[in-house]
Amino acid sequence: MGLFSQDIAIDLGTANTIIIHNNKIVIDEPSVVALDTKTNKLVAVGEKAREMRGKVHEGIRTVRPLRDGVIGDFAAAELMMRGLIKKLSAKNRWFSNSFKMVVCIPSGSTEVEIRAVRDSSEHAGGREVYMIYEPMAAALGIGLDVLAPEGNMIVDIGGGTTEIAVISLGGIVSNKSIRIAGDDLTEDIIEHMRRVHNVKVGERTAELIKINVGSALTELANPPEEYIVHGPNQMTALPMEVPVTYQEISHCLEKSISKIEAAVLSALEQTPPELYADIVKNGVYLSGGGALLRGLDKRLTDKIGIQFHVADDPLHAVAKGTGIALKNIKHFKFLKR
Repeated sequence: MGLFSQDIAIDLGTANTIIIHNNKIVIDEPSVVALDTKTNKLVAVGEKAREMRGKVHEGIRTVRPLRDGVIGDFAAAELMMRGLIKKLSAKNRWFSNSFKMVVCIPSGSTEVEIRAVRDSSEHAGGREVYMIYEPMAAALGIGLDVLAPEGNMIVDIGGGTTEIAVISLGGIVSNKSIRIAGDDLTEDIIEHMRRVHNVKVGERTAELIKINVGSALTELANPPEEYIVHGPNQMTALPMEVPVTYQEISHCLEKSISKIEAAVLSALEQTPPELYADIVKNGVYLSGGGALLRGLDKRLTDKIGIQFHVADDPLHAVAKGTGIALKNIKHFKFLKR
């Protein structure tokens, strides 16, 4: 990784895309692009595009190129990667247009989905493109020794997918990838506000509700203050002000969280007994934005009877792990070409 190394690691997430260069997070922006509706040219990318979301006129459309952890809009994904890499080269004038790249993919990806990521990465300037599965990257980012003959379980709750994997000897022994994650929790909140309070809220507002009063438990030791939501009444279109409590949100997220619980149990069922014993001893690690949901670790610990630990920096665990993989391309045989 020379002084002017061209190599980058990308955590291409449904909600955020993070780029690591020279061991540092240099880009951390929402996975959103704003495109000109007539020419399909890029208008804005990342944070600027997210600020436009829900506020554009007919000449501009905002797109989230990734849905459920996989590329849904191929052209937009490529434009987004190029736009973010361009931001990086603006910060670093030594940066060329061709580089080695390690990109993160969901563990449940099909061959077609993997090829879509590879093609987008190559078109965005990747000379050599390597892939790493998200749970493996999360384990590296948390600081686990993935090559050791010991079982470690990772639950990575991202924006589009929840990845659950048992890792040992540099490979994934059993994994489960479900398409219930942060976006679904946001949808649950939008639906709940509409049904219970008769108020319309957008994606950004629902996201803020989740951050401020989101909870997996109805009883918290240090509860957050209620959050005031402003929005139009569905019937009259007059402005409303609705205070929302964490208990109410925990009830409305119940169904989705139960599905994540069931998936964790199902992955544990498929785990060989020797590795199961390691997991009971070491506990299970939670990463991804969903790991920040209040009380989730306690709820899973109580339900499953194994200690759940939230990673130190859950939002960046996968990205950091992808960066570690980039430095060790020669040693890590589990990277896919």
